[in-house]
Amino acid sequence: MNGWSFHLSLFKEYVGNYLKTKLTYRADFWVEVMSDLLFSAMNLVFIFVVFQHTPSLAGWSRAEVVFVYGYFMIPYGVFGTFFNLWNFGERYIAKGEMDRVLTRPAHSLAQVLLENVDPPSMIGSFVGLAIMISAWSTLGLPFHLYDPFVLLIFVAGSVLIYAGIYMTLAAISFYSDAPTGIIPLMFNIQSYGRYPVQIYNKGIRFLLTWVLPFAFVGVYPASFFLQSHGDWTMPLLTPIVGIVFWTIGLTIWNRGVKRYRGAGS
Repeated sequence: MNGWSFHLSLFKEYVGNYLKTKLTYRADFWVEVMSDLLFSAMNLVFIFVVFQHTPSLAGWSRAEVVFVYGYFMIPYGVFGTFFNLWNFGERYIAKGEMDRVLTRPAHSLAQVLLENVDPPSMIGSFVGLAIMISAWSTLGLPFHLYDPFVLLIFVAGSVLIYAGIYMTLAAISFYSDAPTGIIPLMFNIQSYGRYPVQIYNKGIRFLLTWVLPFAFVGVYPASFFLQSHGDWTMPLLTPIVGIVFWTIGLTIWNRGVKRYRGAGS
């Protein structure tokens, strides 16, 4: 409990410092927010363009695909806020900042995450929730009292999947001098999770389900709420898959830290 309290106090301090910095440079803050919103809008427009040429996509209607995209944005926004590891290798390994991190009492991963917290990314989660609600109304889906709680559990599982995969990629920097090319590739692969896996061939479906389970950050958990695609088996696996990949990522990270010998090694 003391450890959790300690890291929570660190979180408050880091967020406070972040807000002070952004209030000083407010234009940068709003530019970042608007760029994120524009990126999301472009993806949404792409979906509408696709459905200008077809009434359905592998049995999925436009409103259903929009619903899946709305869900996809929620865990992605949370992940982008708290697990910003994009430049870990360059900043902490190549430039030697990991040496500084390891001289402090807090867990190394917690420090890295707190130093890179990005609250504007959370706006994407709220936009995704709004898109989900709008598509929910369009589809006329029933609302149950347990739906918000199920959504929270699914989102937590999806965030853990993101975190586990990108923690693993970041930890590769402890073993390799040039892992940076993998993260952009992974970023492109994760976008497949925002569409129904039924549109892909068996190989890609297997990849997105069991190897790089990005289907669990979008279509699988979202399908739990869709009557016409109501398969409870895969959605309910979301938190389990999340815990498994988080455990894998944390294990590889901890082993990488033990292997690390400093910027000059």
